[in-house]
Amino acid sequence: MDAYQFYATPENGLIQIPEYYRDKILSRSRVTIQVEEKASVRDILLPPTLDTRGWKFNREEANER
Repeated sequence: MDAYQFYATPENGLIQIPEYYRDKILSRSRVTIQVEEKASVRDILLPPTLDTRGWKFNREEANER
């Protein structure tokens, strides 16, 4: 079994097979769809946050060499 991978956006519930693959996919095929998770504007623009409550910081320990 051959496998081909490409990205596509459904239009009216249909996914077009790219022209490059059309002559390779001539018989019945198994189709698996993996939907990529959309990144929100918050994920893209804001830096990650860390919860530092409960962390102990000792400046002397940090500066020891």
